[in-house]
Amino acid sequence: MNAIDLKDNTLRHLRIALVYTIVSVIAFGLVYPFLMTGMAMLIFPRQANGSIVFIGGKPIASALIGQLWTKPQYFHGRPSAAGKGYDPTSTGGTNLAPTSKKLVDTTRQTIAALRKENPDATLPIPMDLVTSSGSGIDPDISPEAAHYQAPRVARARGMTTASVDALIDRHVQPRTFGMFGEPRVNVLELNLALDAQKPRT
Repeated sequence: MNAIDLKDNTLRHLRIALVYTIVSVIAFGLVYPFLMTGMAMLIFPRQANGSIVFIGGKPIASALIGQLWTKPQYFHGRPSAAGKGYDPTSTGGTNLAPTSKKLVDTTRQTIAALRKENPDATLPIPMDLVTSSGSGIDPDISPEAAHYQAPRVARARGMTTASVDALIDRHVQPRTFGMFGEPRVNVLELNLALDAQKPRT
């Protein structure tokens, strides 16, 4: 192969590489994302827009991101190790080992705080009210965690525990497709349902 043929061959390969690069950028960097976003907006508009919850036409929160609830008339979510707590820009768990003294001390403090907040609770403290999730912004709790808090919420709102338990049962979401995950309750949706049924006092 002479120098001219080698140059022509090199230029041909460069043109092919350039064309493939341009086509790939357009196809996978522009067309594919816009197509997927458009399909998501069409089929799952609420989820594609972040599952934002509106009250009076104003966005108040996302049903996908846990929030810090502290008042007795509301159900509280799982503890959070995300940033300073429930920070969606700094998600993550504690990454502490089971033998970590810090983890043991924090767990004991959380248990003591739960017992103080829920003096009328008769059920065992559920594990998810004591441990943080891997993301730190888990929006759901187990049905057991919700029922554990029911006496406190009922007393703070002047409701019967039975009526609060019934409201919890109506908001339990089953396993996804009947097999993935565990039954759960979305804390934000449950608290909004409480406000709709019995305004806070």
